[in-house]
Amino acid sequence: MAKKSTAESDEARLKKKVTEKLTGRKASDGDAVFRALRKRLKRAQRKRRALALRKKRAAGKTSEAATPAAG
Repeated sequence: MAKKSTAESDEARLKKKVTEKLTGRKASDGDAVFRALRKRLKRAQRKRRALALRKKRAAGKTSEAATPAAG
């Protein structure tokens, strides 16, 4: 059975957790949990951007191939 996708994305949940941790912080003590959350958030953002770029490039190639060059 397939895993149901949540209404809220992983990235949005991570953003909430990071902001909660940030507001509760007293000093920049290098909290390992906070660093791990930030890493996960950055990784999710990178993944999303890479996917969008791949889709954009793929769509660009198909649209250019479909239309003949004018000139």
